[in-house]
Amino acid sequence: MAINSTKMMAEHLRLQQTSTGSVEPWRRWGPYVSERAWGTVREDYSYNGCAWEFLSHDMSRSKAYRWGEDGIAGICDRYQILIFALALWNGRDPILKERLFGLTHNEGNHGEDVKEYYFYLDNTPTHSYMKLLYKYPQKEFPYCALVEENRQREALEPEFELLDTGVFDDDRYFDIFVEYAKFSPEDIAIRIEAFNRGPEDAPLELLPQLWFRNTWAWTCPAGPEPVIRPGPHSGGWVSLAADDSAAKPLDNLHFEYRLGPRYLYAPARGELLFTNNETHGERVYGPGNYSRTKYVKDAFHRTIVGRENAVNPDRVGTKACLRYSLRIPAHGSEALVLRLTPELLTRPLAGVNAQIEKRRAEADEFYAALHPPQASEDERRVQRQALAGMLWSKQIYLFDVQKWLEGDCPAWLPPQSRKHMRNIHWRHLNSMRVLSMPDKWEYPWFAAWDLAFHCCTLALVDPASAKQNLWLLLFEQFQHPSGQIPAYEWEFSDLNPPVQAWACWRVYQFEKGRAGRADREFLERCFHKLLMNFAWWVNKVDSQGLNVFEGGFLGLDNITVVDRSEKLPGGALLEQSDATGWMGFFCLYMMRIALELARENLIYEGLATKFFEHFIYIASAMKNMGGRNYQLWDEADGFFYDVLRFPDGRWQKFRVRSLVGLIPLYAVEVLRQEDLEPHPHFLASVNWFIQNRPELVGHACYSDLRDGVRRHILSIADRHQLAKVLRRLWDPEEFLSEAGIRSLSKFHERNPFAFEGRVVRYEPAEASTKIKGGNSNWRGPIWFPTSYLMIESLLKYDEAFGPKFVIEAPGRPGQLLTLRAMAQEVANRMIRLFQRDAGGRRPVFGEMTKFNQDSHWQNCLLFYEFFHGENGAGLGASHQTGWTGLVANLIDEWRR
Repeated sequence: MAINSTKMMAEHLRLQQTSTGSVEPWRRWGPYVSERAWGTVREDYSYNGCAWEFLSHDMSRSKAYRWGEDGIAGICDRYQILIFALALWNGRDPILKERLFGLTHNEGNHGEDVKEYYFYLDNTPTHSYMKLLYKYPQKEFPYCALVEENRQREALEPEFELLDTGVFDDDRYFDIFVEYAKFSPEDIAIRIEAFNRGPEDAPLELLPQLWFRNTWAWTCPAGPEPVIRPGPHSGGWVSLAADDSAAKPLDNLHFEYRLGPRYLYAPARGELLFTNNETHGERVYGPGNYSRTKYVKDAFHRTIVGRENAVNPDRVGTKACLRYSLRIPAHGSEALVLRLTPELLTRPLAGVNAQIEKRRAEADEFYAALHPPQASEDERRVQRQALAGMLWSKQIYLFDVQKWLEGDCPAWLPPQSRKHMRNIHWRHLNSMRVLSMPDKWEYPWFAAWDLAFHCCTLALVDPASAKQNLWLLLFEQFQHPSGQIPAYEWEFSDLNPPVQAWACWRVYQFEKGRAGRADREFLERCFHKLLMNFAWWVNKVDSQGLNVFEGGFLGLDNITVVDRSEKLPGGALLEQSDATGWMGFFCLYMMRIALELARENLIYEGLATKFFEHFIYIASAMKNMGGRNYQLWDEADGFFYDVLRFPDGRWQKFRVRSLVGLIPLYAVEVLRQEDLEPHPHFLASVNWFIQNRPELVGHACYSDLRDGVRRHILSIADRHQLAKVLRRLWDPEEFLSEAGIRSLSKFHERNPFAFEGRVVRYEPAEASTKIKGGNSNWRGPIWFPTSYLMIESLLKYDEAFGPKFVIEAPGRPGQLLTLRAMAQEVANRMIRLFQRDAGGRRPVFGEMTKFNQDSHWQNCLLFYEFFHGENGAGLGASHQTGWTGLVANLIDEWRR
C-alpha cells in the first residue's frame, strides 16, 4: 500500500492481521450488499429471459430474493447471512423506501438508470470506517413521472432526472448520513443523522432494518429458519436479537459457517416491528397463490404506508426493524446511534459517537499518508471519494448457475426454455465471493474487463483485495474448462478484451514498488491460468490460423456498424484491428510475467520466448495478412482499420477512425539490455529472431542504443505509423477533446461511415444506435479505461524513442510535443473533469446548477461510466466508480 511515511498506522495494522479461521477478521463485515437485486439475471426465472420485467422494482418489496439482498447503505457479513440497511418514509411516498429506484432498460431513453442521489463519501480497506450520504425528498417521490417522461423522450434527448421534477425545490429534502465504525472485526458502531435542509419542520420515519437472507425456503421441504426476537433492554435502549443457530449452514462451503447470536442495540424510543423475509404469494403471483407465512416481506410497507395490521404481533420473525417517527426541525438534524455486535452489553450505546470519531480520524490519517504530495486539496477530495466508491462497490456475488438452470426443488422447476437461452455452458460457475462491481445498482454483477481496471485502483489502498479479485476470475469455479474467462452475467460467453495479464502485472509491480513485496506466488498462480486463457483466444478467435483475430464484441458496445458478437451473413469474417492489437498486448504482458518468474525458475525463459515470438507473428500479420493484398494498416489514411473479408476473397475496409484503430498502440514494450542479461537464453532467441526472420520482424522489434543504454523495442506500430496515428490523436477535429480522448473521431460528425444502410456518426453524448445494451456509447465520448491505457502507452513509446521524438500539434505550426508531454496533458484533462474551476463548477456535473452552486451538493462527487466528448459532463451509470476510479491512479501518478 502506498504511504508517504514509515509510520505504521492503525488501518495498516488491521490489514496485516491474519486469521486462523475461514475469513480474515477485518473483512468479516462490509458493504457487501447490492443496491439492486431486482431485475437481474440471477433473479430471472422467466420463460423468455427478460430479467428486467420478471422481477420489477414494484415487486421487489414483496418477493424474497434467491441470490442476494439489496438495501440502502447496507452492510452484511462475509457470506450475507444477516443484513443491516436503512428504510425511510417521508409521510407522502406511495411506498416505503427500502431500496433504490431506477428505470429499467425498456423505460429509460438511455437504458437502465438509477434515479436517486446518493454518494460514497468515505471508506477504508477494512471497512473500519464508512460514510454514505442519501438525499431524500420531502415531497412525494415522483416514481411514475420519472418513468412516463423518460419513456416519451427520444434517444438523443437528455434524461429526465430527479432534480428536473422539482422535488428538491426550496431545499425541501433530507440529507441522511450513515456512518459505520468498527470497535472490532464484528462489533460495529452505527450513526444515522438526518438533516432537514428545508425551511419548515418535516416528518421522517426512519427504520433501521435487520434481516436474514432467505436460504431456507427453496428446497422441498423448506429448511429450518433463523430467528429475530426482541433482545435485552434497559432504560435508555432496546435491542433486536438475531440468531442463525437453528438454521442449516450454507451449502457450497468446505467448512461450516454460522454467525451465532447478534444484537442490534438502539435508542429505546424506537418501536420494534417483526415479519418474515418471505414472498407475498398473492401479490407476486396472483390471487390464490400460497405464502409460506402470514407475515411476509412487505409487511413494514403495508403497516406504515398502507396502515394495515401486517406485522407479527408475536414479535418474532426473520426480518425486523426499529421504527422511529421523527420530526426534523427546519435547518436542523436528528441523530440515532446503534450498535451491531455479538456481545451482550450493559451500556451498548455509550461509546458509539466516540468510536465513530476515532475511526474517522484514523481514516483521515490513512488517506493523508496515501495522497501524493503535490495534489491540491480538491484533488485529494476527488481521490479519496474515488477510492471510497471503489470500496463501497464491493458486493457478495451469489450465483450457482447449475442450480439456477435446474431449480432448487423438483416441484418448482424453471421453464425448460431457459436451458436454450443464456449461460447454459457455464454450469460450473458457482460464486460465493466478494467481488468489485462496476456499479452496485446499474451493473450489480462482475464484468471481466471492468474488474481488471478496478484492481489497479484497489491496489492503491488494498493490494490484497486487488490480487484476490484478479485471481477469482481465474479460479476453477469461474474460468471455463476451455480457458475462457466469464465476461458478465447477461452472457458469460461474450468476449471482453484480454486485459487480465496486464492487470496482474500492474498490481504485482505496484505492490513490489510501494510495499517492497514481490508476491511471485500470486503472479505464478495467475500466469498458469492465463496460459489456458491465451490458448483459448488463439484457438477460438483466429479462425484462419494467421494471427489476425475476430474477437467480436470486445466491450465496445456500438462503436461499429455491425454487432460484432453475431455471426455475419454469408460466412463473412470481420478481421479486427482492436482484437489483434489486444492479442499483441496480451502477448507482451505474458512475456513480461514469464521473464519475472524466470528470475527464480529458468524454465519460464522458454515461455517468455514463446510469447515474444507470438507477438512478432501478430505484429507481422497486421501488416502482411498472410500474403494477401490488404492489411489492417492503411498508409493513405495513417490509421488501423477493421477489414470485412468474404469467402470469395473480396474484402472491404471499415474506414471508421475510432478506438478500434488506436488500440494497436497499446501493444508496446521496452526491454533494457541490462534487464535481459539474467536471461541469456531468451536474449539469444531475440537476437536470433532479429537476424534470421527479418521478413517477420520488420519494424515490430529492433534494438536502439541511446544514452549508453541498449533497448529492445517491441511494438505493433513502428515510428512512422505511430507518428501518423498520433497526429490524428492530437487533432482537436479528430480525437483530442478538452475533456480527454474521444472514442470516435470528430471527423465522422460531418463524414459518417455507412455500410448496408447502417451508419456510424460521431455522437459526443448518448448514442442513437443501441447495438448492445441501452446506455453505453462508444461513438464519441471519453472513457477512462481506454484513455488510461493510451497514457501508459505514450509513456512507453517515450521511453523507447526518447525526447527527440516529437509530434507537431495539428493546426499549431512549430508547437512540438514529446510523448511524455502528451501523456501528461491527457492525464491533466481527465483529472480536471472532477475539479472545481475558478467559478466553482466541475465539468463532470455539466449544467446541473444544484451540483455546481449548492454547498450541500458541490463536493459530493459522482463517477460516471463515460463523459461527454466536448464538455466532459458525466454520462451513463452515475456510480461506475469501477473503472472511472482510475482518476485516483492518475492523481497518484501525476502529482508525485
